[in-house]
Amino acid sequence: MSKLLELKEKRNQAWEQAKTFLDSVRTDDGLVSEEDSKRYDEMESKINRYNQEIARLERQEKIDLELAQPTSQALTRQPTTVLKDSEVEDEKKGTKSDVYSKTFWTNVRKRNFFDVKDVLRVGEDTEGGHLVPDEYEKKLVQGLQEENFFRSLATVIKTSSGERKIPVVTGHGIASWMDENGLYPETDETFGQVTLDSHKIGTAIRISEELLNDSVFDLESYMTSEFARRIGTEEEKSFLIGDGSKKPTGIFTQANVTGPTTTTKDITFDDMIELYHSLPAPYRKNAVWILHDTTVKAIRKLKDNNGNYIWQPSTQAGQPDLILNRPYYTSTFAPLPEQGNKAIAFGDFSYYWIADRQGRTFKRLNELYANNGQIGFLASQRVDGKLVLPENFNCESKIIMISLEEAKLYLKVENTDEDDLIMQLIDASKKLCEETLRQNTYSEVLRMAILYGVAYLYEHRETANYKELKQMLYHLLLADRKDIF
Repeated sequence: MSKLLELKEKRNQAWEQAKTFLDSVRTDDGLVSEEDSKRYDEMESKINRYNQEIARLERQEKIDLELAQPTSQALTRQPTTVLKDSEVEDEKKGTKSDVYSKTFWTNVRKRNFFDVKDVLRVGEDTEGGHLVPDEYEKKLVQGLQEENFFRSLATVIKTSSGERKIPVVTGHGIASWMDENGLYPETDETFGQVTLDSHKIGTAIRISEELLNDSVFDLESYMTSEFARRIGTEEEKSFLIGDGSKKPTGIFTQANVTGPTTTTKDITFDDMIELYHSLPAPYRKNAVWILHDTTVKAIRKLKDNNGNYIWQPSTQAGQPDLILNRPYYTSTFAPLPEQGNKAIAFGDFSYYWIADRQGRTFKRLNELYANNGQIGFLASQRVDGKLVLPENFNCESKIIMISLEEAKLYLKVENTDEDDLIMQLIDASKKLCEETLRQNTYSEVLRMAILYGVAYLYEHRETANYKELKQMLYHLLLADRKDIF
């Protein structure tokens, strides 16, 4: 038994004896005689001496423990990594550490800085480049968002692998009225998946050796702005009109996104109202418009039925202008309001997901531009984007459409009793023609084909032979039909 433990036990025993003695000598009045009081004080004094000695031994044990610690730490870093006496190893590891950040930028500026290879090894890619430090990557992402407005509207996620599967609800269950004690209706949700890949995008940045060696030159800020400007511009283009081939799928080109159509290339107030209400109500509260500035100029001239302009300028700094009380954003990459184009996008774009594969990389090129006195840097990232829930989004399509009035004139119908039926026939004929063409295009032949289909379906509404109709449309549209190999 240690001395410290022994003293603690003796102190406890002495304290129990003191309490027992005091309880035994109290009179009925609760008082203690003078003689007994002196004896209790002696017992309490002994306990205090125990406390002092115990405290002394505890201090000794603490000092002994401190002195037993090693006077130096084990070597845990790579042998080529040298820290100055004033430097302390970062608690953050890998690309998050201050040592990695400092070493990364030293390597960028200096051509023959070999002592950093072990530090940068944690961020080395397969092509000889290095991941940028985490803090600097945050600056790059911020720069991308400033150059590419769409990132602020979309949902941005980080991935560590090349492919990410997003589960989405493709069908909703329903509720039904039921009898008392009746069976509950069984309707299931249906689910699907949207796969986000990692497409590589890069750019080559040249910097003169004089600037690179100039300590006053803010290299980090320059590379941030150039990376953001070049990559951000191309990102915005792909997020809007990308075809999905080695790049993101754009909102204007996603195949299953549809919207109302118009009879001419000129946008009308009715077109805007149709597009607005074609979006389900739950998605309209956060919806915005995306369109070309040329389209905005046309819309600014439109008035509602009360003679008020539907375009409303912002009255507060930092707040966007409004169209039909919803904000809008312009992009040079949005399609122009021309025949055959989807010129206006309206929806809640938080359902467009952008997957950033973690880690932007820089690679220094020492020899490629040496004759010009320049150092090259390859900057790259991996990203994908796709609309995960198309129902929250519509486009104003300028593909030709037959109006109700035109169809009724062709059919020689003057009453309004069958307007709903004729509209359905227009839609059905249009779909048949588009399936035959295999592309979105405009021609007078297409107009006549749609009208022919409407007339056929109207005259044979009860006995329509769709095989016969498709064959006739095939022959009418054969010259414009797109071949598929």
